[in-house]
Amino acid sequence: MEKWMPNQIIKSEPPADADEALVERAKEGDREAFGELIRRHRANVYGYARSYTRESFLAEDIVQDALIRAFLHLGTLSDSRRFLPWLHRIVRNQAYTRLAKGAQKQELVFSGLERPADEQITTDWNDLDSILYRLGRTWSNQVAPEHTPEEILVRQELSQMIVELLHCLKPRERSIVEAHFFEHLSPQEIARLFQLSTGNVYQILSRSRKKLIQEKTRIAVDQYVRSRKEAGTMKKAVLNKPQALCQQTWVSCAMALYGLMEFTQQKPSFPLVMGLSGHAFRLTVVPGEIHIAGPTMFDFSRVLQQGLRQMGYAASAVCEGKLGETYGPNSNLVEPSLNTFAARKKRELPQALPQALELIHRSIDRGYPVLAWELFIPEFGLIYGYDDEKKTLYAADNCGHDQQIAYEDLGRGLIEELFVLALDHPLETDRRTMLRQAVESALLHYHEQEHSSTTIAVNGLAAYASWREAYQNGEIEPNGNAYTIAVARDARRYAALFWSELADTWTEPDFTAILPAFRHAAAQYTTIAETYAELSRLFPFPAGGEPNEPANGKQAIALLEQLESEEREAVKLLEEMLEVLSRE
Repeated sequence: MEKWMPNQIIKSEPPADADEALVERAKEGDREAFGELIRRHRANVYGYARSYTRESFLAEDIVQDALIRAFLHLGTLSDSRRFLPWLHRIVRNQAYTRLAKGAQKQELVFSGLERPADEQITTDWNDLDSILYRLGRTWSNQVAPEHTPEEILVRQELSQMIVELLHCLKPRERSIVEAHFFEHLSPQEIARLFQLSTGNVYQILSRSRKKLIQEKTRIAVDQYVRSRKEAGTMKKAVLNKPQALCQQTWVSCAMALYGLMEFTQQKPSFPLVMGLSGHAFRLTVVPGEIHIAGPTMFDFSRVLQQGLRQMGYAASAVCEGKLGETYGPNSNLVEPSLNTFAARKKRELPQALPQALELIHRSIDRGYPVLAWELFIPEFGLIYGYDDEKKTLYAADNCGHDQQIAYEDLGRGLIEELFVLALDHPLETDRRTMLRQAVESALLHYHEQEHSSTTIAVNGLAAYASWREAYQNGEIEPNGNAYTIAVARDARRYAALFWSELADTWTEPDFTAILPAFRHAAAQYTTIAETYAELSRLFPFPAGGEPNEPANGKQAIALLEQLESEEREAVKLLEEMLEVLSRE
């Protein structure tokens, strides 16, 4: 098999066959013959592409696009002796097309500067031309550099990828797609050619794009597993089940962080994880109905990675979907069949699935589980093993779910969002720095500075006004409201335990001046947790009571006013602590 690498080729002795004979064999469907033609002339056409652009990466892109078109349209070459000039013409046309597009978009990529080696290519997954271009390169150039060249090269069988990709289309769909994207016919021209309406052509192109996107992901996952097998890394690996899964808490993201830290040398307590990660101080609500998604309406990557940095660890994440920007249905209220794994099979595959699987394999092979979103329901859980032969992951959460799930089921839950996060390496830090950063992030959240202006959620102290307004308007959804209360009560209970633990154990000279503040904060958050307990008794989860009944609403508003006042006192304590911690 051809061994391709960026900007170079591993040379081998050329066979005796002339180009003309190879072209004739390739026209008859002999992919090895086509591969040999490319082996012979790729360096030549790469140099030709470089004559149009100074950027080596752009020349490589042009060549990859040209090879795709050459493979698809080799049958149009009437004179087999003129293969190289014909290929040059395709390269030239691709160069003009790419440079023209770049000029229109005024992209920095065409500025003449060399592109950093680790910068990822941007792919428009709604555009077939961009998808095919992406296939010309392997997604594996996004994975970790420690993977061997052999692992990457086995994914780069260009002709097979194209054939497999287009095979998912029906014959007529394929003809229309090729006419539009490769022959550059307009929808109006295609409509006349196939005796269709222009509207039908647009519908077929749209439907075909979706099919191709899904097929591309399936191919990438299959190739990824196959590459592991060929590289000798295909195996089954299962870590000890994290003890964190037994942690009784409503804050599932903190439970999952706790599970990650359990496998480090630090092994902090759960209250310490809650406090240092900032989740002990969070409050986010969705105005109006107080939707159940409120507590998880945040930027997963930024908030969770920041929380880990505050505990002394860097992390990497793979995500796809509008995480923290919008919300789906309440999984407790939908038809139960929608929450099954059978229902997942009907949903779209996330395009970032291959990258997510690579991160999972890499982390577990290093001895660390992986934090993941919506493994079973819209909560956070942990992946602690994999089986390549069965293509399954060992996964669990602290809501009672513990089973193997298929690779292709990841990211296809009710909310259809993919998020996995893994530890990278420890950071050089100290307790004082970690605590200062944790207090800073807590205050940032309290003062509603962490969300963009486009978010529909309200966080921090401002959340209380939105929550009271929902009771006043009588629009509250009982289940979501009760869940939001339960999460907030649990968070404040652990905030009190966090400050108590610091007061009892962080007794070194660095903290002597603020030990009284630790104890004061522990008492204040105990008070807040007790007030939330009163609210929870009014609206217990999961039934949620009658929040829209006027008398209950009035009582809830009074408790929320009391909670806001108590939280403002807690904020003053945090601000005083930060002032002390920020001193040299």
